[in-house]
Amino acid sequence: QVQLVESGGRSVQAGGSLRLSCVASGGLFSRYAAAWFRQAPGKEREFVASISWSGGTTHYSDSAKGRFTISRDNAKNTQYLQMNSHEHEDTASYYCASDRAAPETIVTREPHRIDYWGQGTEVTVSA
Repeated sequence: QVQLVESGGRSVQAGGSLRLSCVASGGLFSRYAAAWFRQAPGKEREFVASISWSGGTTHYSDSAKGRFTISRDNAKNTQYLQMNSHEHEDTASYYCASDRAAPETIVTREPHRIDYWGQGTEVTVSA
């Protein structure tokens, strides 16, 4: 079992930056791919970014490309999501995830098939 706890969500102005963190415990975090998803009010949970266990491979959604950066520090059992140039459409609950699948597989993986989820952290982007 892997337990994931996100932090860093808050209100931010459009154009601003924010870094989310997710600390893992209780399992082989360093051997699993890691990912971030988000869910806006009234919408389905959607993929944002994924990273391989080594950190050598990353994938991003079209909305995240060029603005967001996923990274991880296996020594700290922590993954990060650096978000820049925030847009109002980034307002959502952000969830970290850990999964045995390859990061490219996670891009289209249905949420119910993800191995482990965090509890979510809220990001609100204001004009």
